[in-house]
Amino acid sequence: MGKPTGFKEFDRENIHYAPVAERVRHFKEFARLPADLSTQGARCMDCGIPFCHNGCPINNIIPDWNDYVYKNRWREALDVLHSTNNFPEFTGRVCPAPCEEACTLNLIGDAVTIKNIELAIVEKGWQEGWITPQIAEQKTGKRVAVVGSGPAGMACAQQLARVGHDVVLFEKSDRIGGLMRYGIPNFKFDKSVIDRRMAQMAAEGVEFRVNSHIGQDIPAKSLLDAFDAVVLSGGAEAPRDLPVPGRELDGIHFAMEFLTKNTKRVLGDAIPDDEFVSAEGKDVVVIGGGDTGSDCIGTANRHGAKSVTQLEIMPRPEDHPDKLITWPYWPMKLRTSTSQEEGCERDWQVSTKRFIGDDNGHVQAIECVRVEWQQEDGQWKLHEVAGSEFQLPAQLVTLAMGFVHPVHEGMLEELQVAKDGRGNVAADDQHYATSLDKVFTAGDMRRGQSLIVWAIREGRQCARAVDEYLMGSTGLPR
Repeated sequence: MGKPTGFKEFDRENIHYAPVAERVRHFKEFARLPADLSTQGARCMDCGIPFCHNGCPINNIIPDWNDYVYKNRWREALDVLHSTNNFPEFTGRVCPAPCEEACTLNLIGDAVTIKNIELAIVEKGWQEGWITPQIAEQKTGKRVAVVGSGPAGMACAQQLARVGHDVVLFEKSDRIGGLMRYGIPNFKFDKSVIDRRMAQMAAEGVEFRVNSHIGQDIPAKSLLDAFDAVVLSGGAEAPRDLPVPGRELDGIHFAMEFLTKNTKRVLGDAIPDDEFVSAEGKDVVVIGGGDTGSDCIGTANRHGAKSVTQLEIMPRPEDHPDKLITWPYWPMKLRTSTSQEEGCERDWQVSTKRFIGDDNGHVQAIECVRVEWQQEDGQWKLHEVAGSEFQLPAQLVTLAMGFVHPVHEGMLEELQVAKDGRGNVAADDQHYATSLDKVFTAGDMRRGQSLIVWAIREGRQCARAVDEYLMGSTGLPR
């Protein structure tokens, strides 16, 4: 695939970013693809066994579309890309690209820029007008409700509509997209990207119903009467809390509250100042070292924070892990996001002991302690380092420690679907069926907090299971 000697002739060219001083002044996307992607496609090796297939949760047929790009056959590249992924423009922006870690070239040098090529293909498809509605030739007469409009729900709804089912996609918020809409800042993911897919889906027959909170505004059991099948794809939105002294102080927010209100204001919603969470002029502490924490950093910098510090309880990863040990799996290595590059202090192996407030009940500082991890009886256990306590100034704290499971109150409690040991809706990854007849589940609601590419995969596979349940057989791909 590609040019047999391309990986020797061409260097990896990464995506380009606007200068920090320029991009922190706005919430627009600032990433720019390289001008010549054909040479990057040429770097794809004739490796025999493309481990990138298994590295990609959605099993994208990566060598094939790399080869098409190298040969300037973009339309065919788009067809191959869409054969496994409904929304490459989503994953091309925010997927961490485990495919690149699994790339065979990554063993001896820099991996192929798979993610950038993917994004370039789909964006060219939009520019050229190649992406059009795929309208079913005939209707089945079956009605399906999909609850939750994140990437899993959107993928499931689109697949089902394309085989002729009448699909209604329910969303509790005022816009489609779930946490993808409000939880990812616009500087990483402009929301017009979701809107243009929605237009395609609407033309294919998907009906969108926003401000429809199933289990609160609308009885969940009413869907069982009105639809032939119901898919629960509401995500894992119960955040992990930090129950330490002072948690009740003002100025301590879950990351999604901070990010959602900011994105709503960026999209033009009128958020009153007394409800908006601003980092302007404040010492900000972000607790949690993942992508959500990074999004909080980028948002705080754009607000004009006085300082930003990110705390992580785990040890600092290696800069360069041994590829002969980690490849083709996802390695634990130090990664620095564009938001972290914009300015923040990062500290590892730190645990929060308590929050300290002023006389008005607003947080002013955090008391922390350094920790170390030790193996005891085959398990890693956390121990505080004696005498290592310290304080950080903080007038705004965001808790970005991930999500524990779906929200149980409301829809899940009403339906009484069985849950697994982690509190997710119980279902396997073959049939996606819950403990209730004609009720299915997919995405983070089933598997727990995960990547956008896993959500799309599960939505597609769940659609296949639903179609087979309704029609007795299915032509949808797994």
